[in-house]
Amino acid sequence: MAQIMTATTLITTAMAVSLLIATPMANAATFNTDDVSTHDHWHSMTLSLGNERHYRAVEAHSYSDATLSLNATPGVCDLPWLEMRVTLEQQQGESRAVNLVPTRLRVDEQPVIDTMAEFITERGDDGFYAHFYLSDLESLMADMRQGEQLFLGFDQEEREPWYMTFSLQGADAAINRMMTQCESHGAATQ
Repeated sequence: MAQIMTATTLITTAMAVSLLIATPMANAATFNTDDVSTHDHWHSMTLSLGNERHYRAVEAHSYSDATLSLNATPGVCDLPWLEMRVTLEQQQGESRAVNLVPTRLRVDEQPVIDTMAEFITERGDDGFYAHFYLSDLESLMADMRQGEQLFLGFDQEEREPWYMTFSLQGADAAINRMMTQCESHGAATQ
């Protein structure tokens, strides 16, 4: 039977056992959140800092300490990225790549996607981030728009995998709005 752990416990454990050497990254920046819309369990919003803009579709319903988001940037709206954030107990003292972990994603009964997730911390931020390396995010997004749940599984070497499940109720509307806003802003700045 799989061991059940909170997201914070797993991340703390992963950080402690990681043997990778940290690499410096940019200091964490706090973006302004504007134009928030609710779509069942998902939200869509604009993130801004000065002239920099990003558009986000985020699910914060399933866990009190974790969110799953799709993010898009004007000018490269066709290259969105999937990210999971887990809130830690304290702000991090440094920006670093903590680990690269084999990961499985699955929407409902669709085929499993085997990939990798990079676990990262950012200085001054109380979050721990998992960035997913996906060769076909467009197909995953199409499945997310029609699905009910997204399942994530993170390998933990000799221990049982760590699993999380995020609701997709409202993902379709949130993703559509995120992409429309990104493409509209990108066209307006060209």
